[in-house]
Amino acid sequence: MLDVTVIEDPEAAAVSLDPVRARLLAELAAGPASAAMLAGRVGLPRQKVNYHLKALERHGLVELSGERRKGNVTERLMRATAASYVISPLALAAVQPDPDRFRDQLSARWMLALGARLVRDVGTLITGAARARKRLATFALDGEVRFASAADRAAFVEELTAGVGALIRKYDAPDAEGGREHRIVVAVHPKVRDEPVPETAGDPAPSEPVTSRPAPELGQ
Repeated sequence: MLDVTVIEDPEAAAVSLDPVRARLLAELAAGPASAAMLAGRVGLPRQKVNYHLKALERHGLVELSGERRKGNVTERLMRATAASYVISPLALAAVQPDPDRFRDQLSARWMLALGARLVRDVGTLITGAARARKRLATFALDGEVRFASAADRAAFVEELTAGVGALIRKYDAPDAEGGREHRIVVAVHPKVRDEPVPETAGDPAPSEPVTSRPAPELGQ
């Protein structure tokens, strides 16, 4: 079972979003089970569970884990193909976000478009690497920082942009024979809080437009 997999097919995405089938996926991510076992857990007749399992199996979301005899019946034990799933923007190809349509480094919506493209591109790379039975070379960095003020946050963004830009200029080799292009995405955003807290000085209210000097482009 994979830790996470990306759903690119629109029909598979629709199947996974069905509440009953999503519940079955969650149950099968925890361990293999038969239709009869699942029926008791989700409160549905075994025949209906079988119907939903066949739809999930048809789209590669669940797979056969094994079989076992129970009286005169052979039960199929199914399992989820991944512990969790992410739906790629390719499932909504006609309306998927395009970060190249506009560019605003201070826009949360542009950041969202970048994130959507990241899911799409990495999902496609994972699929291709799996088919070729090759390892995909990637790197990700995740961390948290607490800024004392909005001014400190702005200074951090400026230094981060300058530092990453310097690294890009140092290692970028556009004319290197046999080289391969890589995409770099850096994002800074407030951490989502579990409980709402009063706004602090220096942070605009969610409904207020954020105005600031545009950050410099990476690599410049």
